[in-house]
Amino acid sequence: MFDVLIIGGGAAGFYAAIHIAEGNRNLNIAILERGKEVLTKVKVSGGGRCNVTHAEFDPGELVKNYPRGKKELLGPFHTHCSGDTVQFFEERDVALKIEDDGRMFPISNSSQTIIDCFLSEADRLGITLLKHSSVTDIRTIKVGNQSIWEVTSIKKTYQTKKVLVATGSNPKIWALLQNLGHTIDAPIPSLFTFNIKDNRIKGIQGVSTHARVSVLKSNLNPKITVQLASARKGDAILTEEGPVLITHWGMSGPAILRLSAWGAQVLNEKNYKFSIRINWLPDYHEESVIDFLMEIKEVESKKTVLRTKAVDLPRRLWTNLVSASGIEPDLTWADVSKELLRKLALQLTKCEFKVDGKSTFKEEFVTAGGVNLKEINFKTFESKLLPNLFFAGEVINVDAITGGFNFQNAWTGGYIAAHGIINNSP
Repeated sequence: MFDVLIIGGGAAGFYAAIHIAEGNRNLNIAILERGKEVLTKVKVSGGGRCNVTHAEFDPGELVKNYPRGKKELLGPFHTHCSGDTVQFFEERDVALKIEDDGRMFPISNSSQTIIDCFLSEADRLGITLLKHSSVTDIRTIKVGNQSIWEVTSIKKTYQTKKVLVATGSNPKIWALLQNLGHTIDAPIPSLFTFNIKDNRIKGIQGVSTHARVSVLKSNLNPKITVQLASARKGDAILTEEGPVLITHWGMSGPAILRLSAWGAQVLNEKNYKFSIRINWLPDYHEESVIDFLMEIKEVESKKTVLRTKAVDLPRRLWTNLVSASGIEPDLTWADVSKELLRKLALQLTKCEFKVDGKSTFKEEFVTAGGVNLKEINFKTFESKLLPNLFFAGEVINVDAITGGFNFQNAWTGGYIAAHGIINNSP
C-alpha cells in the first residue's frame, strides 16, 4: 500500500510529489501516468522551451491573469508564488531568465532541462513512476475501521491512504470524480486562435503588429439578412490590447489569445461565430486619424497613398487596408477625396472582421472547466466532500491566459496540496 498516490505524471503531479517526499521522507509515494512518457505538456510548452512561469511576483497582480480562479488563487499565491517557483528551480541548478514580455524560461531554452530536473529529483527521492497506467476507477474501501482509497489502472489495483489528482483536462478522470460526488463544470476551450477569411489579411501571414481588439455584441436580429444603417453593432463585450499575429487561418498573438481566455464561455455560447473590431492604431481614434491623414495629403501631395505608408504599420497590412478603402494603386494624396480618407481611417481604427471558428494554439491546449471550485479547500487543495482526496493543476476549474500562468497554477496547487498531505500524515 502507498501512503500517497498521485494520478497524473505532469507538472503539478511531479512538483507535488517532490515536495511531499522532501517534507516527509518516510512516505511511500507513486505517480500513475496513463502514457508511455511523463511531462509531455512540459515538453511542448513555449515551443519546446517551457514557459515555466511569469515574472509577476505580486499575488494581487498575478491573479488578474486567471479568468477562472482569480479569487480562489489569491491566498495560495501568498503562500507559494512565482518567486518561490524560481527559487525551487535555482536550488536545483536550473537557472531561469526573464524575456521582454515577462515570460520566464530556462536559460538553456530547452524544456528537457525542466524534465531532467523532475526525473532526477524523483529518482533521488525514491518516488515510484508507474507508466502505461491509465486509471479506470477510484473508490474508497474499508480496511478494518479505517477508510482508504483504492485506485484501479488498466494494469493493477492499488491501495493508498491519500490520492492527489493532477490529470489536467481528462474527461475520463472528471467522470470518475463526478461518480464520487464532485461537481464538474463543463469543459470548454480556453486558449485558441480565431479563424478568419478576409481579403484584408489574405496573403500576409506572419505579419504582426500592436493593436486593440474587441469582440462585438451583435444587436441584429439573426433573421435580418440586410445590413441596415439603423441596426449598427453595439458595444464591445471584451477588449484586449497587444500584439496581433496574422496567420494562414486567421489571427493569433497575445491579444487574441487573451480574448479567447477571458471570453471562453461567451464565445463558446456563440459557437465561435462572432465579429471583432480592430484598432490597428490603438493610441488614436477615427477623427484624429482623419486629421492626420489630411495633413499627410498636404505634405505628400505628389506621392501615391498606397506607397507612402503614413502610419506605423507593417507595409503589407497598410497596402491591404488602403485597397480595402477603395483607394486605387496610382491615386496620389493630392487627388484622394476626404470621403476616401474617412474610409481609410475607418479601416485603420474600426476594422471589423467576422470570426468563423477557432483553432488550437500550437500544441498547448488549455481548458476552462473541471472540479467546481466551491468544493475545494484552497488552504490545502483538499476536497471538501471526500477526506484525503487532493487536487492540483487544470483538473480543477482554473485556467489562465498564455504566458506561464497556467504552469504557475500547477506549481502553486502542487505545493499547497503537498503540504496539506504532509501535515495530515503520521
